[in-house]
Amino acid sequence: MHQFSYKTQRYLILFGFLTIPVLLSLTFSYYPAVSLLYYSLTDWSGLGWDMNFIGLDNYKEIFTKPEVFGALKNNAYYFIGGLIQVVFSLYFAVILTGKLRGRNGFRVILFLPYVLHSVATVIMFKNVYHVEYGSLNTLLGAIGLESWQQSWLGDKHLVNFSLAFISMWKYMGLNMVIFIGALQSIPDDLYEAGSIDGASGWQKFRFITLPSIRKVLELMLILTLTGALEAFDIPYVMLLGANDTSTFVIKTVDTAFKYQNFGLASAMAVVLLMMVLLFIVIQRKFLFKGGE
Repeated sequence: MHQFSYKTQRYLILFGFLTIPVLLSLTFSYYPAVSLLYYSLTDWSGLGWDMNFIGLDNYKEIFTKPEVFGALKNNAYYFIGGLIQVVFSLYFAVILTGKLRGRNGFRVILFLPYVLHSVATVIMFKNVYHVEYGSLNTLLGAIGLESWQQSWLGDKHLVNFSLAFISMWKYMGLNMVIFIGALQSIPDDLYEAGSIDGASGWQKFRFITLPSIRKVLELMLILTLTGALEAFDIPYVMLLGANDTSTFVIKTVDTAFKYQNFGLASAMAVVLLMMVLLFIVIQRKFLFKGGE
């Protein structure tokens, strides 16, 4: 290396450090994405490599079958639950950022659900929601609220609320930790200046805290939206999408592995990606345009 000039050495080092990440990205991200787009234009069954190019027929089938996009109504439960989760996450983050005795212990308790594996979480909530021996109905009966006891997973009007609550419970701790990091980055001088000016606690939160964490809130809403559109593990492990709990991703997986139609499933995956990108653009252009 010593026979090369400093500029040449610099370029060689940069090239060496960038080569492996770029190759990995091309191998595991861009090539699969291009392949997915190609498969969506074929009738590939997923077995072997026999496939025929059928153009946009898969996309026509998606947009002409109401039951495909009908699954998105179940995704809406997770989105609404995610919005509620963001509010509670911010609430607990504000409390646990203040001078509260034992706040680190409370942080650990609220973060633990995120650490649990999704399968373990679903098995645990099966015991919570069980009609006969579930802890929820047992508790309601013990406090004299027998009329509130429900078939939480058997009632079509309640099951998606029950599953969305599991998602809220599991991921609230992660959002809370992100909010805590954002709140701790706000200078104390701003709050001291607000106190000197006679600002109340709500005014400090509205005019100091919220504007300071605006970008984090934007990130949380994007994650909430994408997480709702990609909801899969909790409804699939709990009920395999039965009892009208099937989400868009569950229908995509069933189309690929249950009905052996990888071409149509690839098209559904591409449509899901387009929906995510569209909602992100709408959010940035209209909801947060004032922050630019």
